[in-house]
Amino acid sequence: MLKYLIYLLPVLCGVTITTQASVNSQLRHTIHNPIAAAFISFVVGTIILFFAVVAYRHGFPSISELKEVSWHQYTGGLLGAFFVTVIIFTLPKIGSANMFILIIAGQLITSLLYDHFGILGAPIQSVNWKKIAGVVMVIVGVYIANKK
Repeated sequence: MLKYLIYLLPVLCGVTITTQASVNSQLRHTIHNPIAAAFISFVVGTIILFFAVVAYRHGFPSISELKEVSWHQYTGGLLGAFFVTVIIFTLPKIGSANMFILIIAGQLITSLLYDHFGILGAPIQSVNWKKIAGVVMVIVGVYIANKK
């Protein structure tokens, strides 16, 4: 059962990211400010995560644990803010499907590089022609989906 859950959870993440993009885009439209919409999204998420950390049996990390964190490990929030803000800007202009096709193409190319070279702790998995063909097909799909 756990094996299937491991494969189902990323699919559910895809559902939530697509839903989040539309919800945040609507928020932007309502308040007329894309940066504030991204900020509100992160504030709500931060509040939810605060309560999740409190409820989690391990609680907050200690100061000594936080001192052990490398500077680049703190950039996750920055990257998340960039991601959410870019989605808020681009979804109304190119649509959800086109936007996510391009995001997925970027993710696939980057993940091939990270896996092949073990970047940021990714387990090393060599790039092969099947993986490259899959990425090329996604990029061709982007072209086809956007051709008028």
